[in-house]
Amino acid sequence: MAEVNISGARKAYGTLNVLHGVDIEIRDGEFVVLVGPSGCGKSTLLRMVAGLESITGGTISIGKNVVNNLPPKDRDIAMVFQSYALYPHKTVAENMVFALRLQKQPADVIKQRLQAAAETLDLVPYLDRYPRQLSGGQRQRVAMGRAIVRSPQVFLFDEPLSNLDAKLRVQMRKEIKELHQRLKTTTIYVTHDQVEAMTMADKIVVMQGGKVEQIGTPLKLYDRPNNTFVATFIGSPSMNLLKGQYKADGAIFVTETGDEIGLGFTPAATDGQSVLLGVRPEHLSLAERGLKATVSVTEPTGHETMVFLRYGPGELVAVFSERHEFEPGQVVTVAPRTEKLHLFDAGSGKTLRLD
Repeated sequence: MAEVNISGARKAYGTLNVLHGVDIEIRDGEFVVLVGPSGCGKSTLLRMVAGLESITGGTISIGKNVVNNLPPKDRDIAMVFQSYALYPHKTVAENMVFALRLQKQPADVIKQRLQAAAETLDLVPYLDRYPRQLSGGQRQRVAMGRAIVRSPQVFLFDEPLSNLDAKLRVQMRKEIKELHQRLKTTTIYVTHDQVEAMTMADKIVVMQGGKVEQIGTPLKLYDRPNNTFVATFIGSPSMNLLKGQYKADGAIFVTETGDEIGLGFTPAATDGQSVLLGVRPEHLSLAERGLKATVSVTEPTGHETMVFLRYGPGELVAVFSERHEFEPGQVVTVAPRTEKLHLFDAGSGKTLRLD
């Protein structure tokens, strides 16, 4: 196991700059998730750590060694791909130990590592089967087993669950997290799915446009986003953003329709400043006083009810843990939980809540 330090990492393809000076410190044994929309540079960064992409500028260190110019085989990493990348003509056992045989490891070491990995991943009954005889989840476990037998310093996962159905994705999330808890191997995991990031990570790195927007624990990013991008990307459904102005007398947010909402905190804003009020859907509740909105669509899921509301020129989404029966066109009044409010500058999108 080892720490991974990425300092000022840049990547360019000719005149096209993909990564713009990325800095990330990953502690020994930490599970770090790189998350962001398609094209943000997260997979490119992972491939640079793996040695599959060259680095244009900056440094990448694994342990105490700068690995910028090391080939992948000398970096002591193991990578699990989205496509599994299994040899179809080899059995599960042959796929898992292929790299060890290339390294000319002793037969007893190969056997021992294969057995240990197969038991860890519940693959013992499938060792003599071929990939075509396995389900998607079993193939993914084989790909993980191939990485485990190498006992690397760092595991790299590149969107490994994107080919699985929703139910199997949930199961595999749990299995990967349990695996990390047992092995304690430093892990870098790439996904575009913020639910995966929230449920699996010790630390999340949110990326956009080749830059890091924010780094922190899942709950820190959820509770205290640095800007509107992080606020709306982390959390499902996304945070509601209302346009309006800040009224310094009383620390009040005034909506475009003239409604006033007390913030309960003093932001780093000036009187009359154009701002965005952020409130998560689950932090809205039915009230006698608040924002009058019109029901558009209701989505009951059993354990909660999601309601889309028309408010002024925009839309609000509310999530209620209680069961409600709303009719389209019904007017309701909702109010936010004051202690859960966020405030952002309308121009830059940066947070104005500094507590």
